[in-house]
Amino acid sequence: MTANTPIPVLSLGTGLYVLSLLYGGLQKIRTHAFQQNLLSSWQLACKVICVGNITVGGTGKTPMTMLVARAVRDLGCQPAIVSRGYRGRAERQGGIVSDGQSIRMGPERAGDEPYMMAAMLHGIPVIVGQNRYAAGKIALEEFNADVIVLDDGFQHLKLKRDIDLLLLDCERPFGNSYLLPRGILREPITALQRATACILTRCCRVNSGYRANCCKQIQRVVPRTPLFMSSHEVYWYTIEGGKKIAFNRQSGKPIHRNKSEIIRGAVFGFSGIARNADFQARVAELGFRSRGFLEFPDHHRYSATDLETIRSAGEKAGVRSLITTEKDLVRLLPCNPFALDLIVLGVEISFGDDYEPFLSFLARQLSH
Repeated sequence: MTANTPIPVLSLGTGLYVLSLLYGGLQKIRTHAFQQNLLSSWQLACKVICVGNITVGGTGKTPMTMLVARAVRDLGCQPAIVSRGYRGRAERQGGIVSDGQSIRMGPERAGDEPYMMAAMLHGIPVIVGQNRYAAGKIALEEFNADVIVLDDGFQHLKLKRDIDLLLLDCERPFGNSYLLPRGILREPITALQRATACILTRCCRVNSGYRANCCKQIQRVVPRTPLFMSSHEVYWYTIEGGKKIAFNRQSGKPIHRNKSEIIRGAVFGFSGIARNADFQARVAELGFRSRGFLEFPDHHRYSATDLETIRSAGEKAGVRSLITTEKDLVRLLPCNPFALDLIVLGVEISFGDDYEPFLSFLARQLSH
């Protein structure tokens, strides 16, 4: 090597790949330690259903958790939802977000998703806490729950579960197939073997050939594990003049207002979720004419400066309404701090023809 020969330097991709190998190795050691009882896990005196994924980013865990809780209730059980309460002030010490009748915590204490679930679910308690076992005990002792639905708990091996529902995004079930930080996988693909059932989400956004190929990828890893299909169904409603619209407690959906008139007008959007681009695509698919978007990080807490930036951008765009997501709504105080009307997009899960087979699956598993 001469004095003028450049010293070889590892590329960023290579460095991230090496780190992903180390991360994957640690994940396998951790999982093995729990499986061999080298690390302790706790069991609640009731059935536990876990809803989770193996990738970073949104696969629909929150709407799926709500659907599962309602399905369990329809089967004659008394469910309660347990969530970590990510970024909420009550995350560390835990607590009751809702007793099923009234909400006891605001979004800053509860966290975005738990508060949203508490607002939309009637008769189903919501409890938060980093210690999911302790939170589950609250559900048992305070509300006589006989089924705990664990939101985003696939990697939380400290709590034993009876049913593991693993969500996989049909558009990119394994991302680029690399683990963090090279890719978006939280765990190696072999983690699918822990699942009681796999559920493909966003199936309506791909064609039948792509969907079939996705199923083959999964079945090569877990050929005997049940696989269900689901889609994200979008609903929307408005908040006009600062007045928040009440939820329809029967369906869990808010009420639409002035639909045709609103869609004819232009909108300006903003969001702080895991997949802002998906929100923007949904706005276009619903027929809204967008004049721009502002993007914020996932779980972003809107400051007074942020609200002023959004207001100013909307006014400059000359729109009558702003548009955002239901997850962002819970971080806005008051619910519409803008002079403009606010349109809110929410998501629910639909199994279509797979719902009855899924319900039968749950019933069989809960009867064991």
